[in-house]
Amino acid sequence: MKLLFDRGARAPIKGHLDKHQVATAAAMGWSTLENGELLSRAESSGFEACVATDQNLKHQQNLSTRKMAFVVLSTTSWPRIEAAIPLLVDAIDRALPGSFVELVVP
Repeated sequence: MKLLFDRGARAPIKGHLDKHQVATAAAMGWSTLENGELLSRAESSGFEACVATDQNLKHQQNLSTRKMAFVVLSTTSWPRIEAAIPLLVDAIDRALPGSFVELVVP
């Protein structure tokens, strides 16, 4: 699966997603794009899922029209995310086009 990490998703997660093609918004040169434009650009570039930390994403965007899957983390704290890597990998592996999963990281 081709994954896009938004600004808040931690790059070290990439090391746990070997079977996926992962890019960050920054690496794509999209750091300054706002959510709607970022998501449109990602979809037109063939991204199938977005890993994000913006808890308000589902309220700010009409995600029902999107083809991408969304996995939204409840925190940006790397120690907490690192401890929940198996949950995150499972959520990404099970993501379906157009789905939205809010992963509560303990």
